[in-house]
Amino acid sequence: MKIKKYLFEEELIQGLIKYIPNRFIMFVEINGKIEKCHCPSTGKIGNIEFTDIPCLLSKAKANSQRKTNYTVEAISPKNKLWIGINQVKVNSYVKFFLENNLLSNIINVKEIKREVKLNNSKIDFFINNNCFFEVKTFLREIPFGKKKEKKKSVFFERLSRHIQEISMQINENQRAVLLLCNLYDADKFKVPENPNEEIKNIVQKATLNGLEHWQLNLKIDKKGVSLKNYFKLNLF
Repeated sequence: MKIKKYLFEEELIQGLIKYIPNRFIMFVEINGKIEKCHCPSTGKIGNIEFTDIPCLLSKAKANSQRKTNYTVEAISPKNKLWIGINQVKVNSYVKFFLENNLLSNIINVKEIKREVKLNNSKIDFFINNNCFFEVKTFLREIPFGKKKEKKKSVFFERLSRHIQEISMQINENQRAVLLLCNLYDADKFKVPENPNEEIKNIVQKATLNGLEHWQLNLKIDKKGVSLKNYFKLNLF
């Protein structure tokens, strides 16, 4: 019987983010007490104003060397929709769903290796000795908080560079998959309006070279992470 949910070692605790002095620290009210907590996101989180934002936290183990007692694992800027923000753990979640063959429309996994070198790059997974599998999670694009000004997408520019890097290094006998992973039920990824022609050409050429683009939406709650849906993307 397949295990369909990634379970946390301990159930997450709910708190309320009061303010953030920098992108590494969040001050959170937990059971009436303000605690200094670790923010595990590697960059900006949308356009959210972090004042009285509900969150889910993991507690550090007793023998941990962490400087804070808690890590913020998810936030809820709107209607109890939990959005996972721990980008460090994303690959562990994806590995779980791959190993349990819950992403079989992408690939049936027989063997999986982590952080495999591909020429000058390090790819997240190498599956069945012929499929390079790279995972990307960008929280700055989540559609909650203040309305964003229309401007070019930093996410898509960075993504296109990575697309080019991978596609130029795979050979005819290999597969390469770029997985856009969201720790919430995100809308289907859309290419920004009027993309730069150079970037557009990069993505089109990479697709012709065989690079596949997929989107994975996961759901996080107090007990763990489950699969919401996943589908193939046609970027152009």
